[in-house]
Parts: sequence; structure tokens; C-alpha cells
Amino acid sequence: MLKTVLATTALATALLVSPSLQAATPADALVQASRFDDIISLDPAEMYEISAFEIVTNAYDKLVAYDTEDTSRVVPQLAESWEVSEDGTTFTFKLREGVTFHSGNPFTAEDVVYSFSRLAALDKGPAFLIQDLGVTPDNYQDVLRAVDEHTFEMTLDQGYAPSFVLNVLSGGNFSIVDSALAQEHEVDGDWGSEWLKTNSAGSGPFQLDQMVPNDRIVMSRFDSYWQGAPELARLMWRHVEEPASQRLLLEQGDIDVARNLLADQLEPLRQGGEMQLVEARLGTQLYMGLNVSHEPLDDVRVRQALKYLVDYEGMVETFMRDAWIVNQTFLPEGMLGHLDSQPFSFDPEKAKELLAEAGYEDGFSLSVNVASAQERLDTAQAVQATFAQAGIELEILPSDARTALTTYRAREHDIYLGTWGIDYFDPATNAVFVANSDNSPEAASTPLTWRNAWQDEELTARVQELALESDEDARAAGYQALIEDWQEVSPFIMLFQQVAIAAVRPEVKDFRLAPTNDGNRYHRVSKE
Repeated sequence: MLKTVLATTALATALLVSPSLQAATPADALVQASRFDDIISLDPAEMYEISAFEIVTNAYDKLVAYDTEDTSRVVPQLAESWEVSEDGTTFTFKLREGVTFHSGNPFTAEDVVYSFSRLAALDKGPAFLIQDLGVTPDNYQDVLRAVDEHTFEMTLDQGYAPSFVLNVLSGGNFSIVDSALAQEHEVDGDWGSEWLKTNSAGSGPFQLDQMVPNDRIVMSRFDSYWQGAPELARLMWRHVEEPASQRLLLEQGDIDVARNLLADQLEPLRQGGEMQLVEARLGTQLYMGLNVSHEPLDDVRVRQALKYLVDYEGMVETFMRDAWIVNQTFLPEGMLGHLDSQPFSFDPEKAKELLAEAGYEDGFSLSVNVASAQERLDTAQAVQATFAQAGIELEILPSDARTALTTYRAREHDIYLGTWGIDYFDPATNAVFVANSDNSPEAASTPLTWRNAWQDEELTARVQELALESDEDARAAGYQALIEDWQEVSPFIMLFQQVAIAAVRPEVKDFRLAPTNDGNRYHRVSKE
């Protein structure tokens, strides 16, 4: 076993640290260049960064998953089937037999109980996902049950729409953890969380071998995977910040896939015709969060003025072209309840009127925390220039993504510029932009509304009502009305929805991109 680990590490070092020594990537490995400096943890109960979901979905399975070809459908994964009680409060899952974890331990209902329990009990960032179903640190022992070895039962606090519940459970934070292995690595009652930050305990098609933050990630094939062994022996990601560097590595054959190319790099590849350009419209949005605990952002007129000081179309027609489309709502296009509502356009005069009404005709100064990725900095600089037309001085504070996120989560920002990716394919997933049931500093749940110190009790109540609505048409109409009311008052400047484009070498076969990172599974990808 030690020789295998050493060999894997040596190969990773050769490929990922000194790529110029390689004529081509190995035939049994998929090597991707991407940015993943946002990753803080790979523990399913803690991770909440977009990049982490792609790694976790290849290391773990869930009870159910969304159908990447038809996102309105939820399909079985470790659960073969399920039943819902007449009152909608009890979900019973019949589990797949014969599944083993990477450790060799058998998968049973106790692992599901453990995985859901730790999500609730650890009470970290994504805990609100299970708490929204009524499973809390105080009651998880009573409402999560292993009926027998292959039957799991979950009792909710209310009769939610079944589609909502199943979509929630399809999210990556509900990945099933090998309970025996996690318990072996538990320290001081942490449910193995510290160890799972950089290790895996799953049953997915690949297992995590190496995680070096801001550098490389290496995974190896799980030969006993229940859906059949993956085609490739290894998955590797290199952290490459600059899009131009990614393109160079791709053309040299040092990587197989470039994930963050911009329009200037994509167009020559498109014209050349050799590389495959694989696209997917994502559930990821670029936005700015305005901290309303800081003056003058507490004034709704100021927030509205800032929304009129963004040149949305100008950006997507220039440096953001190909990769982003304008979306001023909190729901991505393609989601139930999405509304193509764009009430804000670049209008400095309108912005000046609103600022004057609020008593800020002479402007003011603000800062924006932003990751140092090129398109983020370009966006911040474009906004800086247009804000200046109304006398607003915007200081740009660049950093790595983790530092920017840490500042944001501590509510220490004026403005945060970053991305948000959906957790599951139901409009309730983005209620984090609308609902806030507790705005106090010690709140257990800290959604995006909390991070920006904003609370609207009426809108929060409407979100909660929509989660219980079983009529899909009524839910859609409710979210569309919610969007229009929210756009006028919220502390969010919604900018764009992402269109992912991966540039892929011709020898790679069956490479697909899903609408979310936790749909990007690679066990059927191969190379000629």
C-alpha cells in the first residue's frame, strides 16, 4: 500500500509541478487546469465553496442525484427507491445492497444516519440545508433512523413539497460518509471533520489521494465502484490562475482540459477547430453583496443607485463575453420560477437622483473584497469606473478567494464581489438571497442575507410558505412575484449567470459539463 501511495505522489509531482518535462499527459489520467483557491474543506458537512463540490462528487455518492440531462428529475443513486407518507413528513428509502466504501467497509443505513447526523450536529455553514427540513442538533437522534440494514427513514417537521425535499437531498452536502472510517479519525468529538478537510471517506468512483491547497488535487480509480470501475486510473487538477497560462499548457499537451479560459483565449481555439469546446449553462451567478450594517448601504435608495451604476451589457459584450449572460434575479435561467426581469440598466443620472434623495449628492467611499482571478478584477475595475461617475470612490481589495470569503462570512466587508452556485435544483436553494430568520451576530444559520446583515421578515415568510407549496405552477408564480419585490430592496447587485466552457484536447472522449459542479462526474471519461 505504501508503494502505491508513493508512486501516485511521485507521478502527481512530475505531472503537476514540472509539466514541461512531459511530452503528453498519461493515457490513463485526466489532467485539468482550473482555479480552486476557494476550497477551504472537502468535508461534505463543511464544504461550501463551488470548487469543492466537483472533487466531492467524484469521491462520494448520495441517496439521490439530479438528472444532468433533465434537471427537473431526481434519480436514484445509493437509494434504489423511496416512499413518502400521506402527510408528507416521513420519507423512507430502500438502499442499494452490495455497495462498499473505498475502505472496504459495507454501506448500510447506519452510514446514512451518521452522515445526515453529522451535517446537523456539526452545525457548520451548510447545516441550514438539513435544518430547513426540521433536522437540528437537538433532534437528529430522534428523526433519523435505520429501520434495518438497507432501509433509512427520515421524519421532517412539516409536510414539504416532495420535489423540494428530494432536490435538497441531491445536494453534495448530503454525500454519504463511511461512518466507521470517519469515527477512526475523530478528534475531540469533531466527527472526523478535521481529517475530512483533505481526505475522503466515500463510495464514489474515485478516491482522494492528495490535496495541496492552491496547487494540486489527485484522485485514483476505485476498482470496486458499484456502477463499474472508471475508465481512467487517475483524475488530476492543477491550480493555474491565469487563463493565458491554461491555454498554453493545453496547446502544449501538458494538460487535457482548460477550465477558465476567457473570450480572448477561446476564440483562437474555436477558429483552429482542433480542440473540443464543451459548454454548459450553469447555476452559478456573479453578484455583489452590500453590507447594510455599514453606512450608507443601509439606505435602500443608495442600494438602488448602485444597481443603476453598473454597465451590465457593456461587460458581457466585451471582457465577459461567451462566459456570462446578464441575470438580475436570484434564480438562474432554467430553474423553476425564474423570471427574465432586468429592471436595472446603466443610468448614472437616475443613480445621482437617488443618491441626492438619500443625502449623498457628493458621493462617498466604499471598498470591495474580491478574489484576484482576472475576470473578477476586470469586473471590479469596470464597476469602479462607473461608480465614479456618481462620485463614489471604490477601493478594490484583491486577495485569494478563501481570504475574500472569510472576510465576507465575518460581515467585515463593505461590498463583496463573488460567485454563488446552487446547492440543488429547486428554487428554495437560492432562498439564501432572500430569507433570514435570525440576523443576530450569534445566529446559527448564516445565509447570504445574514452575511450582508439584511433581514426582511415579510419576504422571509413568503419563502417559507413557498417551500410548503405542492402545486408546481403556484410555486413558480410565487417565486416570480418574489423576484420582482426583492429586486427593489435587496442588498444584492445580481450581475451575471455563468456559461462554462471547457477547452478539451481531441483525444479526450465523453467529457461533459453539468449545470453544477457536483454534476461533473468523470467515471465514463476516457482517452484515445
